[in-house]
Amino acid sequence: MGSHSAANRFYVIPAIDLLDGHCVRLQRGDYSQKTVYNDDPVSVARRWVEAGAERLHLVDLDGARSGHPRNLALIEAIVAAVKVPCQVGGGVRDEVVAARLLAAGVRHVVLGSRAIREPQWLTAMAERFPGQVLLALDIKQGRPAVHGWTATVGLEPTELLARIDPLPLAGVVVTAIDRDGMLSGPAFDQLAATVQATRHPVIASGGVSSVEDVRRLAEMPLAGCIIGKALYEGRLSLSDAIKTVHQLGR
Repeated sequence: MGSHSAANRFYVIPAIDLLDGHCVRLQRGDYSQKTVYNDDPVSVARRWVEAGAERLHLVDLDGARSGHPRNLALIEAIVAAVKVPCQVGGGVRDEVVAARLLAAGVRHVVLGSRAIREPQWLTAMAERFPGQVLLALDIKQGRPAVHGWTATVGLEPTELLARIDPLPLAGVVVTAIDRDGMLSGPAFDQLAATVQATRHPVIASGGVSSVEDVRRLAEMPLAGCIIGKALYEGRLSLSDAIKTVHQLGR
């Protein structure tokens, strides 16, 4: 692996979405459109790492909906069970929760709704935890979405990115909500515009459903992609996706 420089790495990141203690997937963020894939998320995390994952993306869906983390013990168990960096989002809306997750060994906390609505809070969090905060930029019909994707704010994503550029963030996770869980392919144009609008590393999420999708994303100046449903439904093999990225020298 020595030939991959850290700056040029592209990570294929399996998503583990937690709801009521189960590993699930939603369609377009709709809680009524859920599929339960596994009752033991810790074993799921181990399986992805054994298949070659070098990072994991954990989402506390109960937390995203309620505004308070509901699966902390489970997240701590996953982090303890795997030896790869984990990024965690869903209900991280205050410094206490972020500090607890980071103390438990989480590498990056993913901040969404409150960070978008309150830029000064995002600034304070980024400065309090430099290099440990990822901003979740969830885009719905061209606008940043908040509150578990139920509302949008009247701001262009590029304006938002310009505003956060000076902050010591770990990166930005860009999700195309209209494609999430739909296996319809990523929003490549939107991603290209996002990458150009920020100096921060950008991780793509939403719609990744084939090795070809992964190849196209890895050919862009992105830092990685998050994959959920396609992995759980067996449409995409994690090891094939990782192999494709390595063949591109990333």
